[in-house]
Formats: sequence, structure tokens, C-alpha cells
Amino acid sequence: MSLAFVRRHVLTVWSLFFFGYLLLPIAVVAAFSFNQPRGRFNFTWEGFTWSNWTHWNAIPGIQSAVELSLEIALIASILATGLGTLMALALVRYGFRGRATTNFIVFLPLSTPEIVLGASLLTLFLNFSTPLGFWTILIAHVMFCVSFAVVTVKARLVGFDRHLEEAAMDLGANEWTTFRKVTLPLIAPAILAALLLCFAISVDDFVVTYFVAGPRVTFPIFVWGAARVATPPQINVIGIGFFVIAVTAMLANVVLQNRRAQRA
Repeated sequence: MSLAFVRRHVLTVWSLFFFGYLLLPIAVVAAFSFNQPRGRFNFTWEGFTWSNWTHWNAIPGIQSAVELSLEIALIASILATGLGTLMALALVRYGFRGRATTNFIVFLPLSTPEIVLGASLLTLFLNFSTPLGFWTILIAHVMFCVSFAVVTVKARLVGFDRHLEEAAMDLGANEWTTFRKVTLPLIAPAILAALLLCFAISVDDFVVTYFVAGPRVTFPIFVWGAARVATPPQINVIGIGFFVIAVTAMLANVVLQNRRAQRA
């Protein structure tokens, strides 16, 4: 009986162990967000405190860095998702000259090392005498996020049943009405997933941003700069905050899809 029980549950136990191993670093970061270090480095547990959360912006420059990262991520994810959705529709639905080349170019940012992308974008901006700052960061983030959006939406469109659109048009709907009331609602989960993915990638990016940021400081750049002289627990607080926001958005997306599936 014991051997049969082990055989039935070995995969479950192994999966729990694996996910626990992946979440262990996040648990450590969360725990040390409540630490009260005596020195500049938050490496040793000294005592519990809530002050890190109530005064998360006590470190000079950290609030502006967080605000810049969120602003860039929000704008870049919306632009990249919109462009990526249109590109995915064109690549899946239409045949045109250069389609294979376009597919290849879309996948290039996914396979190119970030340091190469950052150096190339910096060279491009310098050649055009473009001042480094907010707009160069935004352009760079849209550039590498578009590929993730295209891949995500394209995967949904490949398995899309075109007969639903044909039925709508047979019933009198024009192309725009069919897209708005049939196509868009059906690919909306993929669009939302692409939006969340682009937002997470943009907030987290350091290498490309470091090349094109100029005098502007995003949160990853702030963490890199602070780590050389100190590691305040407020960094842990903001990191956990980003993690909670991402997980909450993901769970909300899953719940929304399940409710739509039940209604259908």
C-alpha cells in the first residue's frame, strides 16, 4: 500500500518541491523586506520592523526611479501590444512579399543578447544625435517588447476558427463589426497576456536601459547603483510590491478567462 501511495503521489510531491525551490529566493526577499539592518547592507537578520513598508520612499531617488519605471512600462506595454497585435494579424491572415523576412526580423530581438541590442540602439541614437533620456528608453522598450507581443498573439491566431468570422459576415456584419464583436473578444485573453508580459519585461529590464537611459534612472538602474555602496531594505519592499502586482494581474486574468469559459 505504501509503495502504491508513493507511486501515485511522487509527481505531486516532486512538483511541490520544485516550485518551493523556485519560490525560496522570493520568500527570502520578502522576509528581509521586514528586516531592520544596523549597517548599510541588508544581508543579516537584525530584527523585525514595519518601517520599511511605511517609509518605502525614504531613500533619496528611489521614488522617482519607481515612478519612471512604471511610466515607461505602462506606455511601452500598451504601444508594443497594439503594434504586436496588428503585426500578428498581418502575419497570420495575409500573404505578402517579405512575409518570411518579417517573421525572421520579429524573432531577432528574442534571440539577440541584450548587450548587443543595447549597444546597437546606443549607436543608432548617437548617429542621429538623439538626446538620451525618457524617449530613448521608451523607444528601446517598445522595440524589444513588440516581439513578445507578436509571438503571444500569433500563437492564439494560429488556432483561431475562421468559420466564426465567416458566419458573422454571412449574417450581415462588415469587416470592422466582425473584428470588434467576434475576433477581438476571442483573442482578448492573448492580448491581455501579451500586455502583462510586456509590462513585466519592461519593468525588469536593466541591460538595454542602461545603454540608452542617459541621465534618467529607472528602478533596475537604481538598484545596480545602490548595490555598490548599500542595499537598503526598501529595495526588497518595492521588489515584492512588483511581484504582488504581477501575480495579482495574472490571477485576475485567469479568473476572467474561467468566468468567460463558464458563461460560454
